[in-house]
Amino acid sequence: MTTFDDREHAFEAKFAHDADMQFRAEARRNKLVGLWAAGLLGKSGDAAAEYAMSVVSADFEEAGIEDVVRKVAADLAGKASADEVRAKMAELLPVAKQQLMDEL
Repeated sequence: MTTFDDREHAFEAKFAHDADMQFRAEARRNKLVGLWAAGLLGKSGDAAAEYAMSVVSADFEEAGIEDVVRKVAADLAGKASADEVRAKMAELLPVAKQQLMDEL
């Protein structure tokens, strides 16, 4: 292999790693948002964890965050608006990334 091939493989590996970490961070963020919303709904323990997982699953409906925002805002009707959910998601993404980095 040439140096060029080595560099190409290294860039491909880095791209794959970065994409995987972004996916994990977004899934973790969605779980944290789900736990936050569960608290507002008065859920705790297993019920809160189950609700958080339903929020994570909602993200697979379409690309972007709007599917999660729609679900959580509808579930929180009157307790938090869609804009508040988006703000909470933005707030929790760095937290999720830090949690993942701490686990490495």
